[in-house]
Amino acid sequence: MSKAAAESRRPVLTPLERQGKVLGLYLTLPAQLLLLFIVAFPLVMQLYVSFTWWGPLDGTPWYMAYESANLFGNYGDLFDDRKLWGSIGRTFLIVAVCVPIEFLLGLGLAILFAEKFVGKRVFYSIMLMPMMIVPAVAGYMFFMLFQSTGPINDLLSQISGAEVEILWLADGTLAMISVMIADIWQWTPLMFLILLAGMVGVPEDQMKAATLLGANAWQRFWRIVLPRMKMVMIIALVIRTIECIKIFDILYVMTGGGPGTATKSISVYILDLTFKDLEWAYVAALGLFILICLSVFAVIGLILMQRAQRRNETMPA
Repeated sequence: MSKAAAESRRPVLTPLERQGKVLGLYLTLPAQLLLLFIVAFPLVMQLYVSFTWWGPLDGTPWYMAYESANLFGNYGDLFDDRKLWGSIGRTFLIVAVCVPIEFLLGLGLAILFAEKFVGKRVFYSIMLMPMMIVPAVAGYMFFMLFQSTGPINDLLSQISGAEVEILWLADGTLAMISVMIADIWQWTPLMFLILLAGMVGVPEDQMKAATLLGANAWQRFWRIVLPRMKMVMIIALVIRTIECIKIFDILYVMTGGGPGTATKSISVYILDLTFKDLEWAYVAALGLFILICLSVFAVIGLILMQRAQRRNETMPA
């Protein structure tokens, strides 16, 4: 197609429409500049610093970090950092345990709340309460619950009839389990809310038709509900996985990454590198590495969502 033909096919704007576009540009320009300042500038600055050995104790401002340039030295160090890969392993252990359990519990609760029963609104409000609590406060709650003289041991003592003094937060394995329990308690309601929204969106006439044709509850769920909820399920899993990888508040308040390094996640490791070791250039490279990995995961999730959406559109109404 020639340039003249392409220009002839463009819609002709009236003077009023042209003024409206200019006005829209002027109205959104402050927000765009602010977004550029709070997102683009720090990202470029982080990328710049990551190619150097610069640190806050060097005695030079960050914009002169080029004096200690090392190109990809920090990025090469990432693959030799055993502490980093240990924290990544612990983080993915938390994700591998918490996210599936939260998903299954959320799905089960969504199936339950999709039906009508007495007191549904009250129980619905109670179910969402853990999600409304500040994560640091939730971490302190479970920190107190899992003390050696706390309510958990007291309950176990009442059940067993013997004095129970389990050191939940002083043992590496038990501390990790305690953190997982706290995370599951707080974020299962998010899974429940997302999955319930998807379940409510399933056409009711199809469910009634399947019931009239003799389909039982399992067949209706497997053949009708599940195929139409795939996109919602992918959304829930992607969002929760990314958030779980960033786990910090609950974990830091409960264990501080301890005992030793038993519960030190990526976020806690980055905190120690930043404020204890002052390895700011290395932290910049590490942050960009994590950002790229999470972005790739988000893109994969987006592709899966688009495929699920296309399948839903081809399904008979």
